[in-house]
Amino acid sequence: MVRTGTPRVLHLHSTFNAGGKELRAVRLMNAFGKKLHHTVVSAEPERMEAATRLDRKVPVAFPKDFPSLKGKPTPGRLQKIAKAMQGYDLILTYNWGAMDAVMAHTLFSQAMSLAPLVHHEDGFNTDEIHKLKKTRNWFRRIALGRTATLMVPSETLEGIALVDWQQPIGRVTRIPNGIPTRAYAKKPRPDAIRGVVKRKGEHWVGTVAGLREVKNLPRLVRAFAPLPNEWQLVILGEGPEREAIRDAADGLGISHRVHLPGFVADPSTAIGLFDIFALSSDSEQFPLSVVEGMAAGLPIVAPDVGDVKNIVSEENLPYISPAGSVEQLSENLFELAGDRLLRTKLGEANRQRALHEFDEAAMITAYGRLYGRWLGIEGLARE
Repeated sequence: MVRTGTPRVLHLHSTFNAGGKELRAVRLMNAFGKKLHHTVVSAEPERMEAATRLDRKVPVAFPKDFPSLKGKPTPGRLQKIAKAMQGYDLILTYNWGAMDAVMAHTLFSQAMSLAPLVHHEDGFNTDEIHKLKKTRNWFRRIALGRTATLMVPSETLEGIALVDWQQPIGRVTRIPNGIPTRAYAKKPRPDAIRGVVKRKGEHWVGTVAGLREVKNLPRLVRAFAPLPNEWQLVILGEGPEREAIRDAADGLGISHRVHLPGFVADPSTAIGLFDIFALSSDSEQFPLSVVEGMAAGLPIVAPDVGDVKNIVSEENLPYISPAGSVEQLSENLFELAGDRLLRTKLGEANRQRALHEFDEAAMITAYGRLYGRWLGIEGLARE
């Protein structure tokens, strides 16, 4: 295959907010540097926060005229999306919000000579937390018919792809998420987070999450409430559930101990201020924020959702509670809050596991090989 010029890659996202799959895409784009030219489209055009994490050296465009990824999947609309996908060398789609584009590719890829498509699935919205929708399962099975590769980060999603979506084994690839683990080793300054300062004698329960319903952060507020007064709850992120979180704190009389300083561009500069990392989601697959907490040497308190039990260290497993149980989540927080030595022990075990299992170097190499295969490029992830 003879190629001239910089390969063009089209990214079609369900949203480009600062969530896990978006920040993973940004890390990969930064790692590939000038070797690729990227075009990024979001089904929610107003949610583009992850773009602030892109390195300036990365060639990237954010077109305003790409057909909307939302709407009824009529043949005419899908044909318009397919036409807009022409001229690229690789098409990358992400989550259910981009599934119409996947269907458009399957229907029109041969007629329009479209590039290979790699679809990424990282989890589900609140309407599919407890049970996958049959209509969406059928739609996915058809839409993924001409996909080059279906990418998943977790064992749970791999099983769903093979069984519920009936994808052939050769199409499904699992690459665990990774982070720059060593960047989390440095202890941040007490004033590293704008709007909140860690004062002497304080301890923090913290989390990093989009403030969305599926994260169920009011549950975390309720679980945190019984902790002693020297403990503060710090929630890093932005989203539509901010008022619901505030209402939960007000109702419990702890609003002075619950802090929402907003989005932090680089979590490695802030997470080390936490004493316990907590998760309260109704649904996850491979929560990158848990790995970030582990890399910062923190104990993890979380519900048993997605691959959380497969991520944390063996020592930390007793503090992964049944999904949906605010009582057990609270008991685990309370126990760890009262035992500094236990927090240190679990944090070190988690840090070692993150260093050895979830460093981003292996992830970048794996994605570089995969994308390079469909682009006909070797050594994509190497500078």
